Amino acid sequence: MLKRFVGRPGVAFLLKTLAYFLILMGLIYLYGYSGVTGGHFIYNEF
Repeated sequence: MLKRFVGRPGVAFLLKTLAYFLILMGLIYLYGYSGVTGGHFIYNEF
């Protein structure tokens, strides 16, 4: 039953869109740590 539900084109599209959106948000979240105001680079003090 679940396979038939996920196999529908509209549901599959929504699940893929949600998955890509979560991946994109995760990458943007991780990118925030590499900004100018991010943590200090380990070799800056040498």
